[in-house]
Amino acid sequence: MKLLLIEDEPKTVQSLSQGLKENGFEVDFCYDGSLGLHMAKKDTYDVIVSDIIMPGINGIELCKELRKEGITTPILMLTALGDLQDKVQGFDAGADDYLIKPFEFVELMMRIRALGRRSSTVPFTNSKNTIHFADLEMNFDTKTATRSGHKIALTAKEFSLMEMFIRNQGKVLSKTEIAEKVWDLNFDSGTNVIEVYINLLRKKIDKDFPQKLIHNVYGMGYVLKNEE
Repeated sequence: MKLLLIEDEPKTVQSLSQGLKENGFEVDFCYDGSLGLHMAKKDTYDVIVSDIIMPGINGIELCKELRKEGITTPILMLTALGDLQDKVQGFDAGADDYLIKPFEFVELMMRIRALGRRSSTVPFTNSKNTIHFADLEMNFDTKTATRSGHKIALTAKEFSLMEMFIRNQGKVLSKTEIAEKVWDLNFDSGTNVIEVYINLLRKKIDKDFPQKLIHNVYGMGYVLKNEE
């Protein structure tokens, strides 16, 4: 698995790069956001690991620029900023995961591997490459989503979450089920990350359309349904 590590602290870069290489990863690295953006556009990576506060451009702007360019490589943010609003800002920019410093190296590897698997495989495999629900369409070859003919830009994690909904349309999905399928079994379902992602997804899937598709089922979870 090929990684791009963008971090402005040399000792951190050296430690993480060495540890990742010893565990079978191929690692390119740089110390500022501007160079990281250039490298991410020039080469192909399975996962990008980026700090937020760094020289050049920060991690949030880097993420926005990559998504604007149509680069869908999963992005894991490393940061000391742990407030909910900071996480929402990162997710809204197009990040796929968020790891707060200080962290255990084993957890970093677990999250990188999980993001790498999702970028290289289509979860919840089905013989159909396109699935429709109401006026929503998801294409699993091109990893694109459209509603009423309008293209909807989804991050890798948002796409996986929406895929789970459309493959289980009409079924109430609990937070535990979502955590196990879209995140890892070890995902901390006690956090509000799932709610954050549901809200981000609703802004893209439902906000600009009169018919809402993603619904809360109080005390039970969420469901994709078309209420006339």
